Amino acid sequence: MNKISKIPAVLFAGGKSSRMGRDKALLPYGGFSSLGEFGFRNLSDLFENVYISVKSDKFDFSAPLVLDKFEESSPLVGIMSVFDSLKCDEFFALSVDMPCVEKKDVLRLLDYANEHKDSNAVIACSHSGIEPLFGVYRKGIYGIADLFLKENNHRLTALIKSAECKICEFENEDIFLNLNHPDDYENALKLIKS
Repeated sequence: MNKISKIPAVLFAGGKSSRMGRDKALLPYGGFSSLGEFGFRNLSDLFENVYISVKSDKFDFSAPLVLDKFEESSPLVGIMSVFDSLKCDEFFALSVDMPCVEKKDVLRLLDYANEHKDSNAVIACSHSGIEPLFGVYRKGIYGIADLFLKENNHRLTALIKSAECKICEFENEDIFLNLNHPDDYENALKLIKS
């Protein structure tokens, strides 16, 4: 199968997982040893270059990593580190704890991003609100993100409201199931079995 997208894809897996009680990126899922590998393999079907954003190498499979360049733990730190490391103009971002996002959803977002090339980011959204770690980030957001980092404001929702971003709406909220708590993980395991 030809890869669909030449822009890099980055799976964000550097969070603290404090609500889960253990590192959720390392939980077994979908026939793989970890959510990290599940997400990496799925994105590798669509993108020529896939990376994992982390604080340190913690996986038992081989993948190109983007290590955080700052001490703080936040998706904002990950985004800045991706731009600094990959020197790219744009990249696709997906959180490791959103395993229900399917290839068709990614393709829909990429199409929407191609229609809105002048925006600093294109972010997915459902009736429940925006999903900052399912989107395309562009270099234009870097300066604003840097200011947020200097002000110690790590809230991506605030960043997205401040920058010129486009919102791509999705009707199906099930794809945005975030695995934050053990119950969420159990529900996702049931969903993938069905």
